[in-house]
Amino acid sequence: MNLRVPATAAPDSCRRHHEEGDLILSELNPRTVVDGLDSDDTPLNLLTFGNVREVCPKCQQTHLKLVLRQGSVRMAHLFCADCASCFDAHYADGAPALTI
Repeated sequence: MNLRVPATAAPDSCRRHHEEGDLILSELNPRTVVDGLDSDDTPLNLLTFGNVREVCPKCQQTHLKLVLRQGSVRMAHLFCADCASCFDAHYADGAPALTI
């Protein structure tokens, strides 16, 4: 995911320059990211905001989906629909990739 900010929109210190490297993914415990997972009776309805280029490092089959903060979602994360894993993403310099 590349974010390009026009030169007139922000000073140089606010621009993101991460076009070169891949994202570093860290697996998250789904219970710390999404509320209501302890209740097996209630289905969760979460909105995803499309696929990203990164493939799930756990099952290595599916492109991850972007899930932004919403009702029961505590933090933005990447989600694998095949193995139900959640991941945080950051760049090699430590900058978070899923924050604005």
